[in-house]
Amino acid sequence: VHQKTRKMRFALLGSLLLGLGQALTVMPPLSKTAEHLPLAHKAMAFFDSSSDPFFAVQTSIDMLLEAGFEELDDMQPYSGKVVPGGRYFYTRNKSTLVAFAVGEDYKPGQGGFKVIGGHTDSPNLRVKPRSKRSAKAAQAIQIGVECYGGGLWHTWFDRDLGVCGRVFVRSKSGAIQQKLVKIDRAILRVSNLAIHLQSAEERKGFSPNKEDHLSPILATAATRSLSQTEGSNDSAEEKEGKKNDEEGKEGTTKDGWTEYQEPLLISLLASELQLNITDIVDFELSLFDIQKAALGGVHSEFVHSGRLDNLASCFLAVQALVECVDNVELLAGDEDINMVVLYDHEEVGSSSAVGAAGPILGEAVDRISAALSKDGNVSADERDATIHRSFVLSSDQAHALHPNYASKHEKSHQPQMNGGMVIKRNANQRYATNGVTALIMREIARRASLPPVQEFIVRQDCGCGSTIGPLISTATGIRAIDMGCPQLSMHSIRETMGTCDLTSGLKLFKSFFQYFREVDESIDQ
Repeated sequence: VHQKTRKMRFALLGSLLLGLGQALTVMPPLSKTAEHLPLAHKAMAFFDSSSDPFFAVQTSIDMLLEAGFEELDDMQPYSGKVVPGGRYFYTRNKSTLVAFAVGEDYKPGQGGFKVIGGHTDSPNLRVKPRSKRSAKAAQAIQIGVECYGGGLWHTWFDRDLGVCGRVFVRSKSGAIQQKLVKIDRAILRVSNLAIHLQSAEERKGFSPNKEDHLSPILATAATRSLSQTEGSNDSAEEKEGKKNDEEGKEGTTKDGWTEYQEPLLISLLASELQLNITDIVDFELSLFDIQKAALGGVHSEFVHSGRLDNLASCFLAVQALVECVDNVELLAGDEDINMVVLYDHEEVGSSSAVGAAGPILGEAVDRISAALSKDGNVSADERDATIHRSFVLSSDQAHALHPNYASKHEKSHQPQMNGGMVIKRNANQRYATNGVTALIMREIARRASLPPVQEFIVRQDCGCGSTIGPLISTATGIRAIDMGCPQLSMHSIRETMGTCDLTSGLKLFKSFFQYFREVDESIDQ
């Protein structure tokens, strides 16, 4: 009987293993997305490195330098430094980037600028100018922060947060230098209130007060009491923190800035940068989620990451420019200038010296055209001709159809992740797209044998966002279209997009540089 029972058990186990093997065989192979994964991994490394606008620009610069681009001094004339066939870049405020490659056949007034635009900023928490904020009753050492942009702030609770940005440092000579700093570990956290301590009304809807409830915890005062006596095993950071704390209490360090900063934060920055704490004279710091970008879905068809809006566009734009300049035949017969402009401050309206509503692109057209002219002068007529021959592909992420909230999308305009790039339209000019600019990009996709682009408009009973396209056209007069890769969870601390859309976006951007001129001249305008 026992032997028969064992045989039955083995037979059952065999059937289960056979069924599992068949199931594994039937499951669609990962090869469906395999060809897209190398680019996805490269993009994910870019996302992880680009924790704020300063790092997004620096990561882009690293790509450009590796491709042989030359940095221009934006405070010096370009005359004699910019030549046909050359490749260059410069920055503004270290948070906005302009990179371009000059076609070998470019002539002022006869060629134009083919521009891909994006933005380097994303909604986040930024350290206040006076960072010190402590909850005495809770014996908690906190950092004062303010909200930048329109974030989904509830997603910032219970996340492991690091801090990054730029620090202004006084050298021994008295000169002020900028240094980038990135503390990529969980030094900060905004904790939720336990459900047991919430009222019935508070449980119905989570609506934190941004001033009172978003301040992250850096440390507790109790850790001081747990420390050993002076001369013990305190770390350098802890000793400096104690020293600064005492100086702040006694008022011995008063320069209008230092006394208002959290001593532990200053000590931490000094330790990371291997500086004396007295060398630090100011900073611009942002918080970021330290969780790395990851592939998701059974076929690795998704990329999950922070700041996909709009680092995905930034990465694809720079990558497309880098790959195009390596195409010798493309540059050799090119009558135009291929350009990428990555702006700061899109999430807060773009109205700044380094935003899309500012003078950056108009100045670039004027200065580069003058540098490439014979006598350094470009007539108003030649400038206007250049403007009218130019085009901006404004790339900012688009809203993919959300399966749990399908009713929020217009029924005939429902972009799908992994379905390719999306043209964004709005009759009230919240987007710059019109019939001609949309037709140009659809025709470029057709000539490059790419899948048809998707379309998006908002429902009539929903508000419509905007982006840099209308602002650029208003400031410069250059035609523009607004496009983007579809994604979910826009403005969350962690967002999702399709792996295959990275490939589609890169191909479309490269095709834009390659085919724009011939397509533009083939359309009656």
